[in-house]
Amino acid sequence: MCGITGAVWLRENRRVDDGLIQRMTDVIAHRGPDDSQTWTDPSHRDGLGNPMGVALGFRRLSIIDVDGARQPMANEDGSVRMVFNGEVYNYVELRKRLQGAGHQFATQGDGESIIHLYEDIGTDVFSQLNGMFAVAIWDASRNRIVLGRDRIGQKPLYYAFKDGRLVFGSELKSLALVPGVCEEIDPAAIDEFLTYQYIPHPGTIWKGVHKLPPGHFAVLDANGLRVERYWNYDPSVEQPVSRGEAIERLRELLSDSVRLRMRSDVPLGSFLSGGIDSSLITALAGDYTDTPLRTFSIGFSVADFDETAYAAKVAKHLHTDHTRFEVNPNAISILDKLVWHYDEPFGDSSAVPTWYLSELTRKSVTVALSGDGGDELFAGYERYRALWLSQKLNRLFPIHRLPGIGLVNRLPDSDQRHSISRRAKRFLEALGQPPVRRYLNWLQIFPESMRASLYTDEFVAELPGTDPTEFLESVWARSEGRDIVTRASTSDVLSYLPCDLMTKVDVASMAHGLEVRQPLLDYRVVEFAASLPVSHKFRGRRGKLLLQDAFGDRIPGEIFTRPKMGFGIPIGKWFREDFRPLVQETMLADDARIQRFFRPEAVADLVSAHNEGRQNHGYRLWNLLILETWLRQHF
Repeated sequence: MCGITGAVWLRENRRVDDGLIQRMTDVIAHRGPDDSQTWTDPSHRDGLGNPMGVALGFRRLSIIDVDGARQPMANEDGSVRMVFNGEVYNYVELRKRLQGAGHQFATQGDGESIIHLYEDIGTDVFSQLNGMFAVAIWDASRNRIVLGRDRIGQKPLYYAFKDGRLVFGSELKSLALVPGVCEEIDPAAIDEFLTYQYIPHPGTIWKGVHKLPPGHFAVLDANGLRVERYWNYDPSVEQPVSRGEAIERLRELLSDSVRLRMRSDVPLGSFLSGGIDSSLITALAGDYTDTPLRTFSIGFSVADFDETAYAAKVAKHLHTDHTRFEVNPNAISILDKLVWHYDEPFGDSSAVPTWYLSELTRKSVTVALSGDGGDELFAGYERYRALWLSQKLNRLFPIHRLPGIGLVNRLPDSDQRHSISRRAKRFLEALGQPPVRRYLNWLQIFPESMRASLYTDEFVAELPGTDPTEFLESVWARSEGRDIVTRASTSDVLSYLPCDLMTKVDVASMAHGLEVRQPLLDYRVVEFAASLPVSHKFRGRRGKLLLQDAFGDRIPGEIFTRPKMGFGIPIGKWFREDFRPLVQETMLADDARIQRFFRPEAVADLVSAHNEGRQNHGYRLWNLLILETWLRQHF
């Protein structure tokens, strides 16, 4: 687990010198506090004698082969060099195969298998890796650089190709040090951010700067830069399988995934929230350790957001060495840190508890297992049930047209997470829309009408002709022909999971030098879950049925039936109390940076409606505060 950065230039006047690559590497030192190296070849020439210089930078968090496996890493003759962030979990199996083919290994690390496999099969290397990774491979003999990112997007990789120079890195802050790269805000990114609370790949907040999409690789050579997809699984195809066969296959796949992710030369533990997913992963991890597994949960003083009592029950049941952290999250005190580390506006407020959990867990272990992915793969979200129910109602009669239904929208909002009025409003707003738009209604932070009333005329004129909903529609289309719950969950795997959840976990954990591994996101488990008939996962408004069938005997039964809580914070209450002075000093101030895009009176109306209890705009105000803070850090 590390941080990588680098550059390749096709003209001498676009060279990145030793000092600059060192600064690009140093700025992400938090991702790799154990080691730092850079390597440059400023005088390389391609086959036609044209200049093609290269510089690579690396920060290391030592996990496998702690004393060796330094990077940038080279093959036997030095013709291939690599920097790599992440973990290749099947490296032992790959290593045996490669050694049998005659390759000589200089380290015991997992990353070296990538280099030798690349020598044999080129860019097909990524399809052979089971892991989370962002990779940059400099191939001097082919005069090219190859970038690759894991299938699920667990590890980030940003790049910009401008005027004959490619720069890349694990974080945008490395690229921002290169003159002429991060200069102009992309107006479309602001519109996307308010829609999703993140900026979807391949875009970023900066014009001309991109995220390499999950499951893709990029090649820069004499023919220019091209980006290709290598993960070609088809979620539109359903595989007929009996329930018994599905149970056995899931047991095999998930147990093996956990086994692979237990490989570590440093202390390893597990996040344990007390929910289904983290409890199952913790139970399976216990099969591969001779000593009690260390587990960690985080609690809050607000009872509606605290589930550590369930975590304690699971820990007792599994005989883990459990640590419960209790914090009173002070989002104001860490706001600037959060915004700096996330590099671009990122509005998921659960980044706050994830930050604290990572910080406290790192004091005990270097690697933590997590249950991320269970809701997306096995239909666990409440919104899937709402979507399923709305589909059934729409087929029976147009309930959204009944007299009096609109009165529900006049009900006052509540700060309670499971508020009936809040859920009723969102449900009724979605009725009558096409399925993908109905689903977007459950996801979006600012609906289109609200964004339109917020934007200044000048900002509207800057917006391109694209629609933020095109991103969701594009991933929705990949599961054509499937049932509505499968289409929604598959869309989440391709959008919400990499753009929101994986970003949240990667940044919060790596800010503290903690590696987080997610066994449920083994690509074999993901592909298997997508292929299953929905009846194996979801029935009668209940999800995660297959998980319970396969592993119900491993954890207390009440964990499967208790209400889902998620990983939230009382954001609405905060804005009415703790955040009020900060809002006045920033978002509502005369020098508010968001006035560049938004009408001040529209922002003030949102704040007033929230403070007076007429509507709960807590999550919307959080996104605006994040954007305001980001703008103040950069302009």
